[in-house]
Amino acid sequence: MAEITEIRWHGRGGQGAVMAAKILAEAALSEGRHIQAFPEYGAERRGAPVKSFTRISEEPIYIHSPIHTPSAVAVLDSTLLDAVDVTEGLPEDGILVVNTVESPADVRKKLNLKGRKIFTLDATQISIDCIGKPIPNTPMIGAVMRAADILPLDSLIGGFRKKFSDKFRPEVIEGNIKAIRRAYEEVTIE
Repeated sequence: MAEITEIRWHGRGGQGAVMAAKILAEAALSEGRHIQAFPEYGAERRGAPVKSFTRISEEPIYIHSPIHTPSAVAVLDSTLLDAVDVTEGLPEDGILVVNTVESPADVRKKLNLKGRKIFTLDATQISIDCIGKPIPNTPMIGAVMRAADILPLDSLIGGFRKKFSDKFRPEVIEGNIKAIRRAYEEVTIE
C-alpha cells in the first residue's frame, strides 16, 4: 500500500482551515501527486470549531473517510487546545503545529504529551503583519510545509500564485506569499 501523508486541520469558522487544506492539496496536485481535501462540519457558524483534511500520495487514494491517524495536525487557534482533543489519533512520531505565542515545550506541558514533534509560531501576528488581517491559514500552510517536509516551498508558492491570481489583487497575493515564507522560516521546533 502506498504511503499517504494525512493532515488534519483544526480551526474556527472564518480562519481558513478548509481553504488551507485545499491550497496544500492543490499544490501537491501540481507536483503530480494524488490528493484529497475536504472539510468536516455541520451547521457551524463563524467562530465554531471546524476540521478539515488533506491527503497526499504518490499513488491513487482509495480511502474516503475523515482522517483518524494523521501524520500531522495543524491547529489554527490555540484556544482549541482546551476545547478539542487535537492530538486524537496522532501517533508518537506525528507532528503537531500550533498557532500560538507559546513555545513548543509549553504546548507539550499543557497537553501532557509524550513523543510527537511540536512546532509553534505566531501565525496570527504573521498574517496581520503580511496581509493586514488576522487570518492564520496561509502562514500555517508554510509552517506545516516546514514541519512535515511535504513539498518544495516553491511548488506551494507557485501553486498559490496560480490559483489566486485571478481572484485577488497582486498585493494580496504577494502578502500571503510573504506570510507563507515567513512562517516557513520562523516556525519553532522543540
